[in-house]
Amino acid sequence: MKYESQRIAKPYFVFAMMLFAGQILFGLLMGLQYINGDVGFPYIPFNAARMVHTNLLIVWMLFGFMGASYFLVPEEAETELYSPLLAKITFWVFVVAGVATILGYLLVPYAELARITKNELFPTMGREFLEQPTITKIGIVLVCLSFVFNIGMTILRGRKTVINMVLITGLIGLAVFYLFSFYNPDSLTLDKYFWWFVVHLWVEGVWELILGALLAFVLIKVTGVDREHIEKWLYVIIAMALISGLIGMGHHYFWVGPPKYWLWMGSFFSALEPVPFFMMVVFAFKMVKERRREHNNKIATTWAKGTAVMAFLGAGVWGFLHTLAPVNYYTHGSQLTAAHGHLAFFGAYAMVVMCMISYSMPVMNGRPQGNSVQAQKVERIGFWLMCIGMLGITFALTAAGIWQVALQRIPEAGKALSFMATQEVLKPFYIVRLGFGLLFTAGVAAYFASFVVANKNGKQYPDANATLAE
Repeated sequence: MKYESQRIAKPYFVFAMMLFAGQILFGLLMGLQYINGDVGFPYIPFNAARMVHTNLLIVWMLFGFMGASYFLVPEEAETELYSPLLAKITFWVFVVAGVATILGYLLVPYAELARITKNELFPTMGREFLEQPTITKIGIVLVCLSFVFNIGMTILRGRKTVINMVLITGLIGLAVFYLFSFYNPDSLTLDKYFWWFVVHLWVEGVWELILGALLAFVLIKVTGVDREHIEKWLYVIIAMALISGLIGMGHHYFWVGPPKYWLWMGSFFSALEPVPFFMMVVFAFKMVKERRREHNNKIATTWAKGTAVMAFLGAGVWGFLHTLAPVNYYTHGSQLTAAHGHLAFFGAYAMVVMCMISYSMPVMNGRPQGNSVQAQKVERIGFWLMCIGMLGITFALTAAGIWQVALQRIPEAGKALSFMATQEVLKPFYIVRLGFGLLFTAGVAAYFASFVVANKNGKQYPDANATLAE
């Protein structure tokens, strides 16, 4: 490890994985509730389980992005982190705020939680993905500001690389667009219009910059390809991501009241969104093919290639399936949306965080050439179980969504099934989804187990010193 302050990343990664495990458990609970709605009631009803599941998703990815940035930036900037103490304080503030909020969801009825946290003074609660109490939102803003300040000051006093600049641009965008979570207008149209400024411009805008920077960093480390070559690809990918993602936000505006021109703009530009993800696939495989050295951390290379492929499938292919207005008219809010969301989040963001962990954790544990062969084999099992499990979940939800549209939305008036009647018919698909969810959980367990195996067998590769000298 080149800089001691890079170790700050470790607690962020560890806690991110703890939250990831919690998210999976609540996902399994929801999978059971889709089959039998009484499971967990009244202690953990479906609405509480869903809030916890989605909020854990957001929070653990933020912890992952922060850990990845704290590891990446000092090495790219060729200087120690500006303030390791601030990074430690930020970590504990975020942990306390996150845990308290999740416990609030589970232990207190949501309306009571709003009353306790004085939501009436500055109403921000009640919106999907932004259910956090106002006081928690303020805490998140303070955490983001201190984090961006720490990263920005490190970059300012060190080397300015393309990767660092793309990363800090994405992180600043993340912080800025989250401010729209405080805007809660009375008009439902305005509310939904600006709500997407957080939800869409995060996952289909600035998060893609973070994804590109992290992926480029890992590829430089494991392939040895010239930085200039990788940076040229990165420029093109993020340009396409921003052009298509910013205006492509219009595909969320089809049915919430904004002007009709969004039907055309949203359809056209969101149809371009698969392009940068396809370019990412070409980018990753081309860099690996042209590598100048064979890095012993082979599983990190596998994660890098897998991230590009799964992101293209989830965000690109499954996003395009229902993004055009004439198709979205029938599919909006169906299980097809859930299929796209699961595969896109996992492929684009969960996998790139695990890719960074796979590369950086061995380095922080004194194994710069990666974990032992045995540990990498276990991790590879986890990789494939998670990928197959998530693809199975996606196909099950896709089939459920198609059948849902056929039963509930296409038939003539009077012949369509009600929502609840349709859900009864879809139960076989939900059972299949739950089975693949268990397979995915087994993959997560194998991923965690690989770190135990690595710590038990920390032997370096025989040529580790020679490779490092290169």
